[in-house]
This record gives sequence, structure tokens and C-alpha cells, in this order.
Amino acid sequence: MAEVVIRNGTVVDGSGDPLRTADIAIDGGVVTEVGEVSGRGRREIDAEGHLVLPGWVDIHTHYDGQATWDPEMTPSSWHGVTTAIFGNCGVGFAPVHPGTEDYLINLMEGVEDIPGTVLADGIDFCWTSYPEYLDALDATPRVMDVGSQLPHGALRFFVMGERGADHAEVPTAPELDRITDLVTEALEAGALGFTTSRTTKHKAADGRLTPSLSAGDPELAAVASAMKRAAAGVLQVNSDFGPGEFETLRAAAELSGRPLSVLLLQVDNAPELWRETLAEIHAANADGVLANGQVGCRPISVLLGLDVSVNPFGNHPAYRDIAHLPTPQRAARMRSDETLRRALVEDRPVDGFSKWMDYALTRAFELGDVPDYEPDPRASVAARAAELGVSPWELALDLLSDGDGDNLLLYPFENYTGGSLDVIREMLADPYTICGIGDAGAHVGTICDASYPTYLLTHWARDRSRGEGLPLEFLVHKQTRGNALAYGLADRGLLAPGYRADINIVDFDALGVGRPELVYDLPSGGKRLIQRSTGYRHTFVAGAEVSADGEFTGARPGRLVRGTQADPAHR
Repeated sequence: MAEVVIRNGTVVDGSGDPLRTADIAIDGGVVTEVGEVSGRGRREIDAEGHLVLPGWVDIHTHYDGQATWDPEMTPSSWHGVTTAIFGNCGVGFAPVHPGTEDYLINLMEGVEDIPGTVLADGIDFCWTSYPEYLDALDATPRVMDVGSQLPHGALRFFVMGERGADHAEVPTAPELDRITDLVTEALEAGALGFTTSRTTKHKAADGRLTPSLSAGDPELAAVASAMKRAAAGVLQVNSDFGPGEFETLRAAAELSGRPLSVLLLQVDNAPELWRETLAEIHAANADGVLANGQVGCRPISVLLGLDVSVNPFGNHPAYRDIAHLPTPQRAARMRSDETLRRALVEDRPVDGFSKWMDYALTRAFELGDVPDYEPDPRASVAARAAELGVSPWELALDLLSDGDGDNLLLYPFENYTGGSLDVIREMLADPYTICGIGDAGAHVGTICDASYPTYLLTHWARDRSRGEGLPLEFLVHKQTRGNALAYGLADRGLLAPGYRADINIVDFDALGVGRPELVYDLPSGGKRLIQRSTGYRHTFVAGAEVSADGEFTGARPGRLVRGTQADPAHR
């Protein structure tokens, strides 16, 4: 008798094949039957009228610290994620010499917008080496599986000390050997990859550029040699892709014999650069060098508000005079105090932040209770203000101070140059892209994109009205089996006998993302933006139900995934 039988569901199995009505039997943490299951299960679930899907595999998160203190792994667990991979973009917390933890905290705070006080209070640095960090992760049961990658920033600082954060310095020959040894050690202990950042967007909280930015060919070759020696891992990169950059990364991937995975997004100052990079990815694959681009499914957007990290009025002296007030009182003053309103609207500070906000308001939109992530450019704050004959600052003030002052504006700063998601559709449809860059666990007061697996389905398979959508089966494959195979996790992402029973049962009509909200539930009372979901009826991890109708069951079957996982069909 199977432990669980899911009856009469509309199965989208992750392969990309057409959906079908079928039963699924689960036993021993894996799927044992798909089709017409004749035997009864100890538990039976009627999934008629619901989608039955593999659990989402999120390959780009930043739960490096949170995974050590939060077994529920929110907000990703609210959105059907059953495997989360972190250590991305060259930042993380191992290896680390005792007494130098503050540098890694400072780096993560700056690059990924996670407050240093939260990290310092939340993380128990009970490790030195990267394998010891993996052991610490392995010791904590949680609601989902996690995988980790070795971050370049932490490794460089561990090997070179303060010199590792100095871009005028390069590693010595013995240090290059040490890098190779430590990367090999990490991969053999179960790291899923090695990650590096080569973008000037990434700075530590103290303003220093990320340590890996200037790593040269000898350093990349030391890493690649280790990956070749271990015959393991993905080389994950966040880069600005200046002249010659892809060639450098391709050479490292070719030397390693391992896949290259790069972030692929549209930036306003070079809106066609992503296409050039994608063409390079295609050329690499044609030559036998495995490479893919990690893409999003909606604009990367900063949220603007009175209490989030970016407050359009936060640099104004008149606002700072009332900043101590509780938010509802502050909002009321901003609505009713005419002297304050005139100052905030008409007497703007002359500085870089105000200049940035002047531009942001031309591309920012009111974010309602049902968030619209493909807004019409004619609905921007500046465009609406022009129609009303008022300053964009006055309309922004009115929108943000309405009610209790918890309203938000959405400022899409990447992947939205043309004012639609046609570019995203092109990225998603490409055979050499995988779903990523949701940055779950990061940018806690600025960006709220951990809900992207849910949005991927609702917008692209059901709701899109400003252009073509994408087939449901294609999207499910992209976010499950496609992602899993890209990181060597061949035991999951597919609903077939022998594969892990990581399963979402979804009411597709009810599936949706809620309005982002600000909560103060991080260590030290730190704030973060969260976004809940609707429509997830049951989520299973390794055959154990971890949530039902949005509530956790208390089951914590999730464990650390160490290294590549064999395909059950080939055992």
C-alpha cells in the first residue's frame, strides 16, 4: 500500500509533454506510479480540477544565512519551492577565518541588501572551512532541500586576507594553488558550483567593490582547474559583460569542462547587450561548451515606500523631522500639513538621490492589491501627474501617504526598457536559458521577487493581456526539470516512477501572488518585504506534506543536497 495516492489530478509532469489526467502514488519519498493507480493509499488526496506539478527548483537564491536559522525558508516555501540553491553571485559565509566574519557580513549587506545586524545576530559561525559550513546546513531539518555553492568573495578573502579585497593585489603562486585546493575540497564535499561576481553593481556596505571583480585569468584558471579535477560543479557568474568578458568566462568553462551559467537581463543603458550575450551562449554550445543564461519572468523592480529601504522623500530634511512618528501619523501629516507638503514637493534637495528619484518617477507605478508587473507606461507616476497637471512629486506624495502610509510604488529598473515584457518572453522561450534571478532571501527591504515561480505560471500561462503567453507545460518544465538538470540534480523535477516526490497540487484558477508587505520578523527585529501566495493546496517534499492551503504542517523533510544526483532512470 502506497503512503499517499493523489487521484484524478491534471498532471504536468515537468518533462514538457502534454498534460494529462492521472493518479500519482508516493512511497518512500519517491513517486512509485503515474497513471491509473489501482491500489489504495494510506492517505488519498482528490486532486480533480487541480494541477499536479513537480516542486519548483529555484537555482538563484541568497539564503546562505537564513538557511541556518529559518527552517521554514520563507517566502520561497509559500510559493511551492522544494529545492533552493544559494551561494550565488560570489557572496556567502564560508570559508571564514575566526574573527573575520564581519567582512563577509559587510560584503553580503552591501551586495544583497541584508542588514548586517540581522546577519550578525542570526548566524552562528560554527565553521571555518566550507565543508564545515555544509555540515552545519546538513544538521538542520527544514521544509525544503537546499544546495550551496562556493562563493568567490569569501574564498578570496580567506586565502589572501585583506589583500583579497584590494583590487591592486593579485594572488601569489602559492595562493593560486591554495585556491585550487579549496575549490576542489568544496566540490568534493558537495558544493553544487563555484560562483563569482564581475559587476560594478556589487559593492560591500563600506563601498568597496566586490573582491572577485578584478580576478584575472590566472585566478579563474586556478578555479577552473579545480572544477576539472573534481569533475563537478557549475560556474555561476554575474557580470557586466564588457568587451571580451564572455570570451574570458568561456575559456574558464572550457578549461573546467563544466557548465557556465550567467545572469541574463536587459539593462537600460545597453538594452541590446543581453542579445549579444545570448548569441555568445548559443555559439559556445554549438562548439560543445555548455552554457546557459539565468533569466527572470518579470521586471527586476525596486519598491518605493515610506518604510522600505528606498523612500523618495527620505533625503529631505522636512521629512527627517517627522521620520520618528509612527507610519500612520507620518502619513497623516504628509496629507494634511500644507507647509510640509510644499517643502517636500517644491524644495527638493539637490543631490544624486533626488536626481535618481526624478528619473524613477518617470518609470514608477502605483502597486495595488493585485500587483501588475507589466504596467502600461502611460500609467507611470510622471505620466499620470502630467494628465492631472501636478508635479510627479506631489502625486508620489499622495500615493505613498494614502491610508496608513503602507502603499508602495513599483520601479522596474531592469528587463523593462521598452515598457513591456516582450523581451522577457523572448528570453524565457530560448532553449539555452533557465529560470533564475528571483534573489529570494536578498534585497529584503528593496526588491520582492521570491514569488517569481508563482508569477511565472499565472502571468505567462494564464493572465497575460499585453502580448503572447507561453504554454503551461513549457513553463513547468523550465522551472522544474530544466533547472534541476542545469545543476546536476537529475533525481528531481519530474513526476515519474523513481523520482523524488517533490510535488505541488495547485488550484490554477486561484493561484496568485499577493501585495508585498513589510514585516519585522528577521533576527534583531530586522525588516523585510514578503509576498504571500494563494492557490497552493498541498506541497510535498520527499513525500512528506510540508504545507496545506498556505499553512505549514510541521514536517521538515528537507536536507542538504550534496553534489550531483543520479537520474533514477539510469541507475
